[in-house]
Amino acid sequence: MDKNFQEKQFTGIIKFTPPLSKQRYQFIKDVVGKYKPKKVADLGCADCTLLWMLKFCPCIEVLAGLDICASVMQQNIPSYYLQPSERSLTITLHHGSVAYKDPSMLDFDLVTCIELIEHLEEPELKKFPEVVFGFMAPSIVVISTPNSEFNPLFPRVKLLRHPDHKFEWTRAQFQSWALETARCYDYSVEFTGVGHPPTGMENVGFCTQIGVFVRKYPQTSEFAQSEKSTEAVYKTVFKAVYPSLKDEKYLQNAVISEVVFTAQIIKQSLLDRLMLEHEKYNDDPTERKSEFQPSVNSEDLGNLDVEKSTEPYVNGNVIYIPLRTIFSFPKVNQLCGTFEKLRKLIAGKVTLSSDGSAVMFNTEHENH
Repeated sequence: MDKNFQEKQFTGIIKFTPPLSKQRYQFIKDVVGKYKPKKVADLGCADCTLLWMLKFCPCIEVLAGLDICASVMQQNIPSYYLQPSERSLTITLHHGSVAYKDPSMLDFDLVTCIELIEHLEEPELKKFPEVVFGFMAPSIVVISTPNSEFNPLFPRVKLLRHPDHKFEWTRAQFQSWALETARCYDYSVEFTGVGHPPTGMENVGFCTQIGVFVRKYPQTSEFAQSEKSTEAVYKTVFKAVYPSLKDEKYLQNAVISEVVFTAQIIKQSLLDRLMLEHEKYNDDPTERKSEFQPSVNSEDLGNLDVEKSTEPYVNGNVIYIPLRTIFSFPKVNQLCGTFEKLRKLIAGKVTLSSDGSAVMFNTEHENH
């Protein structure tokens, strides 16, 4: 039995692990990982779950969602969609139908249609290929739809899996439609799926069938330009541009935040250790001399080469966290690249020692 499939014997209940929806989204993430598209549009995006997942893919610079139900899209729009990253990211959500052309859907590398086509009425389905493959004409299109041959394995499914489905195709029906569409618009298509059947029922195929279409020829600039004049019919319900760390202003803010966060962690670790040593000192006087020693005696500070030190230390009420230690943390190192750039970005923004080699914290008001 496939490891992603579990069948509870004698009950007729089929359970997919991970859930089928997550398997579909993971399939798209794998496609993104393979083809590295910069611009991705999800048609029938519903609550934007797929867009939410794709926002972390480092190759993607533009994400767009389209759905016929604006309220569903807007339910899942968090204000914290993304922190600044190596590239800028634009996310736009449109209210509209896939049966209509709109210039906002041009110039995409990948268009996904996950469990969409079975919700289309016949007139919409007839327009769908021309809109997606003829007008949008992305490099890659991924379409998933239920495989009706799998339905008999679901005891509660009589005809269709969802009351809003207008149809559900067998593999032969889907492949016939997909091959004809690919032929008309100069695409190749390969068929696969997610949701393996139980052992002994392999003949029914995947629960979800998937077609991956790849455009055979580059789109001509003349065609692309001629279609730009198409009138906009979609309504934009959300748009946000998330900054890139290539902009030094955002990079500086990110570095300062990470430096302070890292220094706070180191400081707290040091204070916890000193408190533990202090408790041991009070509990066992015989170990006072060997167990409790300050990290650095104040009288020795003058002889300490702080620049070379990587250990945090205390002088009176002040804790010093060497920048070299902070720079060694992967996130800080990744953001800055060089130690010199770290010093430049935090200069005047973070409290440093007189020689600029360590972050300073005054613990006078700490409860330790």
